[in-house]
Amino acid sequence: MADNSQLTQQYLRMANLQRYTDRRVLITGGGSGIGQASALRVLAEGGRVVAADISESGLKDTVARAEPHDDRLSTVVIDVASEQSIKDGVAHAVEALGGLDTLVNAAGILRSAHFLDTTLADFEQVLRINLIGTFLMIRESIPTLRNGNDPAVVNFSSTSASFAHPYMSAYAASKGGIQAMTHALALEFAKERIRFNSVQPGSISSGMTDGTGESKQSIGPGLPADADFSLSARSPRCCRSTAARCSPSRTRSPPSSPCSARRTPTSSPEQRCISTAAPTCS
Repeated sequence: MADNSQLTQQYLRMANLQRYTDRRVLITGGGSGIGQASALRVLAEGGRVVAADISESGLKDTVARAEPHDDRLSTVVIDVASEQSIKDGVAHAVEALGGLDTLVNAAGILRSAHFLDTTLADFEQVLRINLIGTFLMIRESIPTLRNGNDPAVVNFSSTSASFAHPYMSAYAASKGGIQAMTHALALEFAKERIRFNSVQPGSISSGMTDGTGESKQSIGPGLPADADFSLSARSPRCCRSTAARCSPSRTRSPPSSPCSARRTPTSSPEQRCISTAAPTCS
């Protein structure tokens, strides 16, 4: 384990990084949580940022936290559920920055309920904001990103796109869609040298997950009162049964198949789930 002096040195090296000097960055969800933290980090490393959020109070909080770098921060109110709001907001951001080098899609909501209690309106709202909002932000930003300096798009997915999160079917569907869309776009725009990356955070205490923060745009996950928390304890068994179907002794797939590529034993049920939970392995 590193001693305190080593940890201090590591922190100082990180604190002095200037990876974003003069980069022009648009960040959605910039009024709270991961979006706000991303905006503050980019500013600290020399970037110029437009923070976008549906919450004016959240954006004011970001500005207050941005000192002494607030001279490189602009804000714009964007409702990512509205196509027109996105068109207007992206245009405003591009004008304020004089172009665009990086787009960060961190805006989103989280709603939880029993699947059979989830209404169509609830399901569509989560997909509209999380998935379609990300799609629209990228579509409106691509024309300007094409002229950017080493252009990049960062989309926030979630561990729920890969692991079973009960009572979060709409959220998981939206985040799985973001991850799949990121893969498709990375290849589609590879020749134009626009990079696409998807980040999959685990559970993080933020305005989206616990309803705190100035943005007040979410009431939190709201797990059902009768939520069965033992479901999470059972999921490794499901992973193990999937792994068994994919084990060397039970698969007949040729060496080049996705299944054979996943034969290497792993040290935990969670890792086995990642390695073998693919439809081609059944």
